[in-house]
Amino acid sequence: MKTEEDQLVQKIAKALASKGRRGLALGAGDDAALLAPRSGYQTILTCDWFLEGSHFLRDKHPAESIGWKCLARAVSDIAAMGGEPKHFLLSLALPQTHTGRWLDRFLSGLARAQRRLGCQLAGGDTTRSDDIQINVTVVGEIRRGRAVLRSGSKPGDLIFVSGRLGEAELGLRWLRQGQAARHRNGPCMRKHLYPEPRVILGQWLAAQGIATAMMDLSDGLSSDLPRLCAASRVGARIETDRIPKVQMRAGENQDHVDLVRLALNGGDDYELLFTVRPSDVRRVPRVFRGLPLSCIGEISRDRRLVLTGPEGREETLVPRGWDPF
Repeated sequence: MKTEEDQLVQKIAKALASKGRRGLALGAGDDAALLAPRSGYQTILTCDWFLEGSHFLRDKHPAESIGWKCLARAVSDIAAMGGEPKHFLLSLALPQTHTGRWLDRFLSGLARAQRRLGCQLAGGDTTRSDDIQINVTVVGEIRRGRAVLRSGSKPGDLIFVSGRLGEAELGLRWLRQGQAARHRNGPCMRKHLYPEPRVILGQWLAAQGIATAMMDLSDGLSSDLPRLCAASRVGARIETDRIPKVQMRAGENQDHVDLVRLALNGGDDYELLFTVRPSDVRRVPRVFRGLPLSCIGEISRDRRLVLTGPEGREETLVPRGWDPF
């Protein structure tokens, strides 16, 4: 006779079943999975928490969005190194009240993300909890020696970002204010609920040898850029006018949102932040497969992080992005 946990595990495995093994010698269903890594490749490992109250709100975020996002945000770390996501482990803690319809919708969103990102379930764990707690571990791969790290920037390198910054944060504000339905087809709500990790862009930058350093923007530019600079032992100068900001329609910014501060401090965008040698700048297109790429500043020799505003006014970049503590 199957226990409730056995039934729950079987439900998850059935919802996320994939054709073929794609690098798995043994998949979900045993005590552990067995990987079959390819010769000449390195394995990338990352994990990510997705917790009720901290990362999503049970009464406001659709279950499908939670399923999609828990995998997409973890895969974004693979994208930030130029890798290809291959497999993932799902650890899921749920109240018993959410093992029915809510779980079905969650798994539907997760299955969509799995197909979109080419990332196959390899196993995981389940348990009961009063709060919804999700942990996703992703296994990726990249050709040996090709991974782009945070530590490769040099003085004089140009700083680039993909997409527009602050969109996901504005989407969250609208969700909290009960305006999600009004903006549901706009880029801000889409990015907040269903972010797209920039896997193809990261792979292209790595394969072409263009990016000297790279990371994803999960906590906000003002918090993530200092981490890249610290790893590379450099500083940075950013021009606020060049930062790609949220595009508001005429009359839409009724709350007078500071779009510069939103772009600097808003988290959850999962865009790529990367640096490029001056000699390679012409190899970076303005648009990559419909995604704008913007040069926003330059790496400096000193360790300062400076914002240059209109008329040349300067201020120190202070980390004011997402901080779970």
